Amino acid sequence: MSMSDHRFSPAPGGLRALHWQCLALLLLCLALSGCGINKIPTLDEKVKSAWSQVENQYQRRADLVPNLVETVKGYANQEQETLTAVIEARSKATSIQVDADTLNNPEQLQQFQQAQRQLSGALSRLMAVSERYPELKSNQNFLALQSQLEGTENRIAVARRDFIQAVEAYNTEIRTFPGSIWHKLMYSDLPIRDNFEATAENADQAPQVTF
Repeated sequence: MSMSDHRFSPAPGGLRALHWQCLALLLLCLALSGCGINKIPTLDEKVKSAWSQVENQYQRRADLVPNLVETVKGYANQEQETLTAVIEARSKATSIQVDADTLNNPEQLQQFQQAQRQLSGALSRLMAVSERYPELKSNQNFLALQSQLEGTENRIAVARRDFIQAVEAYNTEIRTFPGSIWHKLMYSDLPIRDNFEATAENADQAPQVTF
């Protein structure tokens, strides 16, 4: 063996030290993953995913409104005040968008909720009006739209429940140990999330669409 080969060959002790350093780093990574270092961003993504489902279902309801209004108008055109209220409530509800980037804005979330409550109330009044028109109640197109609206309201309720639960899990994690430590050290940019508010008037309940 040449002198140069001997000079640059790692000593056995150095190899052992490198081996133990790699092992220690691996164990540290496993320990950190096991104690929840990734739990906060995981729960944050679940909140965003749950919110997207809320938006999807509200949009699904909004998409039903024009056909529903036109169908009712064909049999109850004199109910202009109610029809106009539904159209205006839909327009306001679809004009307020809350996505993953603005979900941390309490004021915007509150505006979104209020607009959706107004649309729920307007749809409830529209369904009550249809009671006075037997021909409308037996119209196949109206019955189909009624069924779709009822199904959508149920899906909205489920999506809202899932979002509430996702926010509660996320907020609890960053407020309790050890999540609160990881939040301060690594995820301080992720704030406490606002949740849906309960209303004394039960305005968020699904409108009654069954006869």
